[in-house]
Amino acid sequence: MAGGLQRGGRGSAETRSARKMAAEESRAPPAPPLYTRGASQSAPPAARRPTAPPSGARPHRTARAPLPAAAMGVLAVPAGVRAILLDVEGTTTPIAFVKETLFPYVRDNVGAYLRAHWEEEECQRDVGLLRKQAQEDAGLEGAVPIPVESGNGDEELERVIQAVVDNVLWQMALDKKSTALKQLQGHIWRAAYTTGQVKGEVFEDVVPAIRKWREAGMKVYIYSSGSVEAQKLLFGYSTEGDILELFDGHFDTKIGPKVESESYRRIAASIGCATNNILFLTDVPREANAAEEADTHVAVVIRPGNAGLTDDEKSYYSLISSFTELFLPSST
Repeated sequence: MAGGLQRGGRGSAETRSARKMAAEESRAPPAPPLYTRGASQSAPPAARRPTAPPSGARPHRTARAPLPAAAMGVLAVPAGVRAILLDVEGTTTPIAFVKETLFPYVRDNVGAYLRAHWEEEECQRDVGLLRKQAQEDAGLEGAVPIPVESGNGDEELERVIQAVVDNVLWQMALDKKSTALKQLQGHIWRAAYTTGQVKGEVFEDVVPAIRKWREAGMKVYIYSSGSVEAQKLLFGYSTEGDILELFDGHFDTKIGPKVESESYRRIAASIGCATNNILFLTDVPREANAAEEADTHVAVVIRPGNAGLTDDEKSYYSLISSFTELFLPSST
């Protein structure tokens, strides 16, 4: 068990069932939570257990002891954790920056970008990926096919470019996380970042907290549905300057969707550690659930503008509202 702390839902189904029966028969007190939360390192507050796990979560998992938001202050990281894996949107970076700055920039500039770079190899690779994605999406309502250019003049070329634009806008309207879309978006944002039109925003607690983690020997990685290039642009041209040195590596959907547990196993293999040596911070419960399925520690991040959590999710997941609330055992 990670960090020597007891976790609900680990081991085989038969073992879990036997443990549950034994606990009921002996009326033993509930197992300690994965994390200890509170304004100090004193004993955690009494647990409240939801009548059911969060929607979509594994039904056999035991809810962890919650903490009222007003008392939230310290979240102890298990001693076995060697790497912290960070989501971007809603975790390191305000959702408003993504929704109100980055996405509108793509919508406003995708056509002009394609026309300016159409003959370049990189742009053609992007279009090829989008065309392949369009074929996979053909059965979806409103899907926009992208025809193959045959070289029959400017009029045909304009039709193809417009089809790419329409496909991109359709995917964005559905908030699709396809690798093809994210790759093109990253290339469009590159011009905005490098010319100073856009600077990546990060919450004020992010940089000092990560520096402290690294001083304690922790590795820090990024895992986002945005492309690796888009991640590096955001942190390389941020309001805090170039902070890429704070990260040991980057992952995107090429390693797998964030809502699939296998993705976290692949990340652990790439990093060179066990999944239970990783703590994943995200604002999305579905992602947290997938990570836990892979035996990765998780905490859900509550930031301004993030989607609200259900009562069950608030009771089940460990919650933080700032990176400064993470307490590393080695930091004392």
